[in-house]
Amino acid sequence: METGVYIPIISDYGFKATFGNETDSLFLRTALQALIKSDTPIREVHFDKNAFEALTIDSRSGIFDLACTDENGSQFIVEMQLGLAPHFVQRMKFYALHKFNTVVERGEFDYANLPKIYTIAILAKSILPTTHFHTIANLRSEAGEIIDTQMTFITVELAKFNKQVADIKSDLEKLVYTMKTLHTTDPTQYPAFWNEEWLKRAIDELDTRKMTPEERAYFARVTAANAEAVKAEKQKIREAVEQKEIETVTRALKRGKLTIEEIAEDSGVSVDFVLNIQRGITTNQ
Repeated sequence: METGVYIPIISDYGFKATFGNETDSLFLRTALQALIKSDTPIREVHFDKNAFEALTIDSRSGIFDLACTDENGSQFIVEMQLGLAPHFVQRMKFYALHKFNTVVERGEFDYANLPKIYTIAILAKSILPTTHFHTIANLRSEAGEIIDTQMTFITVELAKFNKQVADIKSDLEKLVYTMKTLHTTDPTQYPAFWNEEWLKRAIDELDTRKMTPEERAYFARVTAANAEAVKAEKQKIREAVEQKEIETVTRALKRGKLTIEEIAEDSGVSVDFVLNIQRGITTNQ
């Protein structure tokens, strides 16, 4: 990901420096309150490193995970996804149900007092058939009536957010605008709300001009590691695509109903590709 003066919040380093900042949780607490649309301030959070790794990079999917609990026992899971993930809702359910099972297995609960579980997905791309950038989902009846709010799924799709600075009012809109645009914004064109304390502290953590030599070295290491993970993932995708092409061409050749040229055109590959597979089949017979 290209980086200018400010490191992107949605990068691995940026996510850790802001959402995952254990020494200063003001940004995280305010962001969580905005994401769940609560009027009640979150005054404390502690990071849960038992149920989940507090901050991890999953090179297979580009996800950054964070789990924490507030002063009332409410559980929060925050996940970031940069690439296209059409089935990300299934991953959200997996994490939420894992957390639910963890709470139940401890045996320190009754059904009337189960803690609230909020699973929050922040996605660079769109995955839902909805128009709004922020979606809150609970268990509902066929008539849309709320059945249960103990487990809540929240999705933010950055690609759907298109508000201009002049139209931004809520903390949620300020958060999403910052996540989407900070790394592309000229420092001389600050929106006024970036001077609000919760955002100012987070932005300062991402300002490359204010980084210590140790922070610069760490940022370089994380960036290099992330680049290697992306490179490895692209290679796996290429190999998977090629394997699929080989299987498709092989089936077509064995059926013997199409010409080499027709197989190449239908499979989206070159004639030489088909001929190489044909030679391999002949050799193995």
